Amino acid sequence: MYKLAIFDMDGTILDSLEDIVLCCNRALEDFGFPSHPREAYHYFIGNGARTLVQRSMPKEKQFDEALLDAVHARYTAYYKDHGNDHTCPYPGIVDILTKLKENGVRLGVVSNKPNAPTNELAELHFPGLFDLVFGERNGVPIKPAPNAIYEMMEHLDVTAGETIYFGDSGVDMETGVNAGLYTVGVLWGFRPKNELEENGATCTIDKVEQIADLILN
Repeated sequence: MYKLAIFDMDGTILDSLEDIVLCCNRALEDFGFPSHPREAYHYFIGNGARTLVQRSMPKEKQFDEALLDAVHARYTAYYKDHGNDHTCPYPGIVDILTKLKENGVRLGVVSNKPNAPTNELAELHFPGLFDLVFGERNGVPIKPAPNAIYEMMEHLDVTAGETIYFGDSGVDMETGVNAGLYTVGVLWGFRPKNELEENGATCTIDKVEQIADLILN
């Protein structure tokens, strides 16, 4: 049995896409830029909020740093007020996490979402379940760098062999591989199975119940 299970947030434990889409599209429209359909955001998300905004901007504007800063600030302001309007856990996730906790498994989140909303959403939707929650923080390289994973394992006094990682994107799979972890790709998130496998997934799952099967059995 694994002692620590670490999860990505968006697309893995939380269905947060609608709020991200609405807030980013609203920020784009404020600057006169075209908005995007929901499906486009599947590929904008994954490398932090600033990169999300940059990918959503018109190609000829993406490297205007001052403009990017302004659009990113507008998105951040909208997301602060509306980042939980439609967001909810994927069905069955809370029950599975509760089961793991009851069986003595430590639980963590490592996300490229900014640290403040990551912690706020974790506490709102999973109160008391997670031992540690790390979002994007100054001075800590974001995923796929394994730094936050290493920090979490050190804090919770577990080894890589005692830790399992779950995510829904190629970035997540790279992160798990870089940290030397058993790395599980979940298929209810934002990216397809082939992306997860091509980026090093140890295995993929399509039902939340399989999370407990992998950890407890």
